[in-house]
Amino acid sequence: MSSSPLSPADRLRGLRPDWLSDPKVWRTEILAGLVVALALIPEAISFSIIAGVDPAIGLFASFTMAVTLSVVGGRRAMISAATGAVALVIAPLNREHGLGHLIACVILAGVFQIALGALGVARLMRFVPRSVMVGFVNALAILVFMAQVPEMHDVPWAVYPLIIGGLALMVFLPKVTKAVPAPLVSIVILTALTVGAGIAVPTVGDRGELPSSLPVPGVPDVPFTMDTLTTIAPYALAMALVGLMESLMTAKLVDELTDTHSSKTRESIGQGIANIVTGFLGGMGGCAVIGQTMINVKVSGARTRLSTFLAGTFLLVLCIAFGPVVSDIPMAALVAVMIMVCFATFDWHSVAPATLKRMPAGEITVMAVTVVCVVATHNLAVGVVVGSLTAMVIFARRVAHLVHVTSLTAPDGDSVVYSVTGELFFASSNDLVGQFDYTTDRARVVIDLTAAHIWDASSVAALDAIRTKYEQRGKTVEIIGLNQPSAHLHDKLSGELTGSD
Repeated sequence: MSSSPLSPADRLRGLRPDWLSDPKVWRTEILAGLVVALALIPEAISFSIIAGVDPAIGLFASFTMAVTLSVVGGRRAMISAATGAVALVIAPLNREHGLGHLIACVILAGVFQIALGALGVARLMRFVPRSVMVGFVNALAILVFMAQVPEMHDVPWAVYPLIIGGLALMVFLPKVTKAVPAPLVSIVILTALTVGAGIAVPTVGDRGELPSSLPVPGVPDVPFTMDTLTTIAPYALAMALVGLMESLMTAKLVDELTDTHSSKTRESIGQGIANIVTGFLGGMGGCAVIGQTMINVKVSGARTRLSTFLAGTFLLVLCIAFGPVVSDIPMAALVAVMIMVCFATFDWHSVAPATLKRMPAGEITVMAVTVVCVVATHNLAVGVVVGSLTAMVIFARRVAHLVHVTSLTAPDGDSVVYSVTGELFFASSNDLVGQFDYTTDRARVVIDLTAAHIWDASSVAALDAIRTKYEQRGKTVEIIGLNQPSAHLHDKLSGELTGSD
């Protein structure tokens, strides 16, 4: 029996976001956005210092990135803001040429990201293996923790019990109630305690002055010449690549955490749009921030675009309207939140002795290489690229050793048949030439590739070399058993890969 058609009102309700129809979702998203906004403030200020710009530049970037991507981004509930990786890329440009060139660079990086997204760069994420993903997550947790260490060094003794108290609240409060995010309760209680008791500890206000007005749209103050373009283009391309790498890896991680799919192409283009908007509003640009994303998704339970939008909105409101209050938040409270994020983010199962005992050595190597590269360079993109390349090399070696060649003299006694089994590509075909007995074999040689597959020109060249060696000794070679793709590639390239005098 067919179902009755939906009424216009029912169809409209189906298009409405979850937070409009479910008060629980609405509350979760709002509170998650508030916690993330509080966690973004000190980091945005820190990244501004790294880039060599006023703290307002980083805070404006975090606001515009989050709000813009809540609309145009491809991954719901992911947080994008000013980041350390982007700050490191553009810091030399700002130091040598000034803020105008930096802003122009951010806008051009956004254009590059839109172009790369349209060209399908997001599809490259399918080549990132799981071991790299695990290494990425673990390295991220280590980096986030390392970023908190300076906040615990050479500080008043009261910082340590505050951090411990904040951690205790976040561990035990969820066992009592989950109505309000534990990180938010921890920040409020520790702030009230330090202000009420007059405890002198480092605060958010010590990191830099918060902005007191809204960002104003404007055009970068640079000469619009080819000289300017050639100056900013290398930095813009580097920023675009690093930003996309971190954003797409973060989106993939959130996909796994929430068991949902997101459009990586839309996210790539959205990152570009957000950076263009950020540049014209005087921000330093950015990309996805994994720490705050984990606070939003894993700790606070947010799942919709509302939390992302409110994270950016609350950030600006807190800075402009409640600057004095926000300035009094002890850094110890935010350090406790980020340490909790580290423990929640790290994949403890991946380093358990039982897991390591069962895991292939190659997988462990790839994971370790990814972690070491990220921690050493403080650049997640570098770790992902090196880890993926390491995985490819290990995979190529493993597959190359699966090629076997066996020989059998034919019943007629005048020919010999070689059976080749496995995948023939550049790594395996290099050893193929040496597995034939050119001197003592019969006058007719048959190479049976029924159980093999030709993947590249190196394999065709190897087969040509085998045929040439036999023909130089007055023997004939016949290749049989090629499947259709292999036959097509062989017929197309055989005899064409070496020049003749």
